[in-house]
Amino acid sequence: MRITLINPNTSRAMTDKIGRAAREVAGPDVELAAVCPDPGRGPEAVESHVDEAYAAVAVIEAIRADLAAGGSDGYVIACFGDPGLDAARELVDVPVIGIAEAAMHVAALAGRSFGIVTTLSRTLGRARDLLARYEYERACVAAYGSGIPVLDLEDAGSAAFAEILAWCERAVGEDGADAIVLGCAGMADLCHRLEERVGVPVVDGVAAAVGLVTAMARMGVGVSKRDEYAAPAARDLRDTWRR
Repeated sequence: MRITLINPNTSRAMTDKIGRAAREVAGPDVELAAVCPDPGRGPEAVESHVDEAYAAVAVIEAIRADLAAGGSDGYVIACFGDPGLDAARELVDVPVIGIAEAAMHVAALAGRSFGIVTTLSRTLGRARDLLARYEYERACVAAYGSGIPVLDLEDAGSAAFAEILAWCERAVGEDGADAIVLGCAGMADLCHRLEERVGVPVVDGVAAAVGLVTAMARMGVGVSKRDEYAAPAARDLRDTWRR
């Protein structure tokens, strides 16, 4: 089984880190490819609506490139805004899962309530949009921005860990969260350390998405092509996407 994990920002260091976290939960029979756009072909970090628009294009181009090379059995979009998720599902009939979608689903199975700890507070609006889309508004009792920029998580030192830990502890202690959702793929390597400290399940969306996408692939469950996710009209718009 081959799974392609797409980090839609251009950080190769972060992509490699995310790939390592993903491989820890992928089965021994899973070939996992972690890819990202080249510089200039995607955002350096996804921290705004403009970044997210470019990220969605980067996701589409990554899937098209993978299809040209033979395709994969499933795809993971490794950005907490789930950019390009619907468009990606139009392109393939195999499972495509975003890490926010996966993390919220798994957290809701782990407890009755959860809290989200993410990067910048300006991204909380998108997180709330996704909570509504995935129908977890009642389950989410807290959503906090840590103030840590995405690229600072390439090598999350003690200061970043301590800040994220403090917000996790607040969500559990003050808001009553049964579980924590980490709101950035770049936090994947902090998951186990945080869980040891806060004493509740801490869900990394990368691991959650890899687990779900491989399970769906083994079950033979892909994307329905009945209507909304049918293949898009056969026209090439790539030239209009260039910056």
